[in-house]
Order: sequence, then structure tokens, then C-alpha cells
Amino acid sequence: MRSNARMRELLRATDLSGLGRQDIPPWFRDVAAHGWSVTAAGGRVLTALRPETPGRYVDRLAEETTVNGRGMTDYDLPAAPHERTPLLVRRCLAYVCACLRTARGEFGDSRVRAYVSLSCADTDERLLTSNVTFCTPLADVRPYIPGLEQVRDAAVAEISAEDCRAWW
Repeated sequence: MRSNARMRELLRATDLSGLGRQDIPPWFRDVAAHGWSVTAAGGRVLTALRPETPGRYVDRLAEETTVNGRGMTDYDLPAAPHERTPLLVRRCLAYVCACLRTARGEFGDSRVRAYVSLSCADTDERLLTSNVTFCTPLADVRPYIPGLEQVRDAAVAEISAEDCRAWW
């Protein structure tokens, strides 16, 4: 797993034992259960998130990250950071692991990567929020998060199916 210092700090502070489907909110659990499909351009996308009308994208990276990206459900989490943060981290990682496991099974490889970012919302409450997306790194396309290890304004990680073995 590649991550920046802020993400490594969050992971050290979060108990990830017993991580599983029970940590994933129902809607995201359904998304993971519907599996993956391939677009006309060759993009690997979560089937449940695939739009009815195909969009126009600059490249496969843009297609995959746009279709697959979502903010993680957090409206039901407590506002206190010491309570909210570990629950949100667990939700993101459980969803990521479920989706990556399915991708590996459907595509026969582990090329799909998950990208998790956590940062404080630009609101008065400054609540921690998160975003999760998936894409397949390509040799001829820039990385989704260039210089990931140097990101300072959010906790970010690139996670593979192999990384999930440590948690799930």
C-alpha cells in the first residue's frame, strides 16, 4: 500500500481487527455485490455505479475514477473526531476490500487499485469526510494521485487487493 504520513497515522490509530461486510453501509454493500463490468473504452467500473448513458471522458483514468468514485456514507456517524474517525476509516477499508476482492475474481488479476482520501469538510463543523474511487493504473496515463506520498491536505492511500489480506 502506498500512503502519505497522515493516512499511516490514521491506520495506526484505528483498530482494524474483525473488519468485514458488517462495516460497510448497506448501499455500498449492494454496490460491491453487483460486481464489475467493462465499458466500451475498456474501463473497469462497478456495475451498480455505471451510468445508463455513457459519458465522454478524456481517457480511461477519468472514466474509471468518475464512475467509481463516491463519498462514503457518514451522516449517521458521531461528530466527535475520536468516535467518527475510526468508524469512517473502517467503512472505507471494508468497502475497498470487498470491491477489490470481487475485481480480482472477475478480471483474473489484481490491477484495479482503490484510492481512499479523508479530509475535513469545508464547513463550520469541519467534520471528517471521505472519498473512495477505483481505477486501473496504465503505463501511458498519469497516476490518479501524482506524488501521493507528498499530499499534505488529506490522508490518502492507494490500496491493492493484496494489501487487503492484512485486514480482511
